Amino acid sequence: MGKIVNLDQLIRIRKRAKRDHQKVVFTNGCFDILHRGHIECLKKAKSFGDLLIVGLNSDSSVEKLKGKGRPIQPQEDRAEILASLEMVDYVCIFKEETPQKMICALIPDILVKGGDYKKKKIVGKEVVRSHGGRVFTVKEVKGESSKNIIKKILASYRKSSI
Repeated sequence: MGKIVNLDQLIRIRKRAKRDHQKVVFTNGCFDILHRGHIECLKKAKSFGDLLIVGLNSDSSVEKLKGKGRPIQPQEDRAEILASLEMVDYVCIFKEETPQKMICALIPDILVKGGDYKKKKIVGKEVVRSHGGRVFTVKEVKGESSKNIIKKILASYRKSSI
């Protein structure tokens, strides 16, 4: 089994982790055009436990959240990029707009989101806390976002006549 898994495989991984007394950390996102802010968030998330599981929005859910023309990178590419990172143990793609179903199935010990999220609005926090888990937000890297990268690329192309 590789690092990109489906929900059934993820549930088996979670059971094994629980048996082995490993802390499971979960985070999620679109990760469309991976940037330093993503990397810092993933590194910090991994530091909270033993296994870092990343829920990845599918192409259809990214389009619903971010609008037409997104994602820039297809879900398979985004999953492979995330899976190639040392701090990421597993990646699981979800089709829904939120990772609620995945979080309910997984019951991670720790749920982590970027600092751009308000704790009271983090999806799945009630489930995690009701099972004795913890919820953290990590400081965001100022100015780092996929949207800013896209704007910079578009501005660069507008200036040149490529």
